[in-house]
Amino acid sequence: MSETFTKSMARNIYYGGSIFFFLVFIGLTMHTTKEMPKTDHREKITEEVAHGKELWEENNCIGCHTLIGEGAYFAPELANVFFRRGGGDIDAFKAFMNGWMKAQPLNIPGRRQMPQFNLTDQEINDLAEFLKWTAEIEVNSWPPNIEG
Repeated sequence: MSETFTKSMARNIYYGGSIFFFLVFIGLTMHTTKEMPKTDHREKITEEVAHGKELWEENNCIGCHTLIGEGAYFAPELANVFFRRGGGDIDAFKAFMNGWMKAQPLNIPGRRQMPQFNLTDQEINDLAEFLKWTAEIEVNSWPPNIEG
């Protein structure tokens, strides 16, 4: 083997590495596609959950909150808010959400303010259903603490 690094050696490393990592990418994509149905419980998606997701997007909730670690870090993580504020009881959580959303903004000095979105009771219930569904996704113990 030559002691100098030739253009053909560099080209072979480039193409070989590109092919190798492309195959790794395809393999990981196939693995994720196969494993997702076991963890995301997509069979539990109802019209209420879908509408709650639409409300989440329309009101840009992710512009302030994170959900399963994705989003802005301005406001609390909401991946486990169903368990934090509802204790795993959907009726208690819907009551909490209804009171919380209608009380906004809290106007506490020195605290960031959540805007009033003027959602209907049905929209708040749908948003609660979406957050419940999100809380039940298997996310490997995310967030790392109960308060997000």
